[in-house]
Amino acid sequence: MRPLTEQDVRGSFINCSKGEAKRLAVPRDLDERPWDDLDFLGWRDPGAPDRSYLVVEQDDRLTGVALRFQPGRSGFFQRSLCALCLTTHPRGGVSLMTARKAGPAGREGNSVGLYMCTDLACSLYLRGKKAAPEGGARFEESLTLEEQVARTLGNLSAFLAKVTS
Repeated sequence: MRPLTEQDVRGSFINCSKGEAKRLAVPRDLDERPWDDLDFLGWRDPGAPDRSYLVVEQDDRLTGVALRFQPGRSGFFQRSLCALCLTTHPRGGVSLMTARKAGPAGREGNSVGLYMCTDLACSLYLRGKKAAPEGGARFEESLTLEEQVARTLGNLSAFLAKVTS
């Protein structure tokens, strides 16, 4: 992914107003992110424990979505699988992330959801740059890294298509 600026990030959101996009917490460490290892930018809002944000480049355009999730209610022995990168996590490492739909449907309260890594570090798990937490795992796959990245981005694109439909 190409490096992004705060202005790039704020201008990319499709499921919130311009005012909401102006007020959301953008990471202060954009200059330090490992952009070459990221397929999308994802982060949690440090001031709101139930909010996360995701920005991805699709067809030379940035698309950002505001997400909500219910923090850490998983059981001690429960494991969950991220629908994007297929990494398993224990105890709340995967959450149902819901995004308000874009446009009139979103203003009426409609939303869509997908189970994702709560820390939105899917790109780093795929590349082995971040180890799956204890009790979690990455399955050994016969796919190349490029094929795994393409699958992850395809899963993300399908989710974003539901946000905009």
